[in-house]
Amino acid sequence: MAIKHHGSCLCKGVQFTIEGALAPVQVCHCAQCRRAQGGPFATNIPVDASRLSFSSGQALLHRFESSPGKVRVFCAVCGSPVFSARDSLPGIVRIRAGLLAEPVQTRLAFHAHVNSKASWWPIDDALPQHPEGYVPPTQPAR
Repeated sequence: MAIKHHGSCLCKGVQFTIEGALAPVQVCHCAQCRRAQGGPFATNIPVDASRLSFSSGQALLHRFESSPGKVRVFCAVCGSPVFSARDSLPGIVRIRAGLLAEPVQTRLAFHAHVNSKASWWPIDDALPQHPEGYVPPTQPAR
C-alpha cells in the first residue's frame, strides 16, 4: 500500500494529497517567513511537485512573489499559507507542515536562518542550526 499524506487549509477549501514518504521538516526562522506565517518560524517539507495533487480548491490558490524567484501560495478564502516555490529549486514545492492531517510520518531536520530568528523564541533542541539558509551538501562527482 502506498503512503499518502492528506492536508488542507483552515477553511478546508484547499485539499491535497502527497504520495510517498515525507522528507524531514525544515524550520525557517527568517524575518520573511515570520511575517508570512504570523509566528516565530515556518515549518516546511520539500516535496517533488509531481507527488502533490489537489482534490479541491486549486482555484482558491493565490500566488505572491515575496522576493525575486520565490512565490508563496495561499488560500484566498482563509489565508492559510499552503506552499512556497523557488526558481532555484525547479519541481520542488515546500508544503507547510501544519496543514497535514495527523499522524504525520516525518521528523524535524534543522533550523535555518537562526541569525535572524525572533528574539523572543528560544531554540532549545539539539537539531543542527544554520546561521543563514540551509545549503545542501554537494554531491560527489561520479
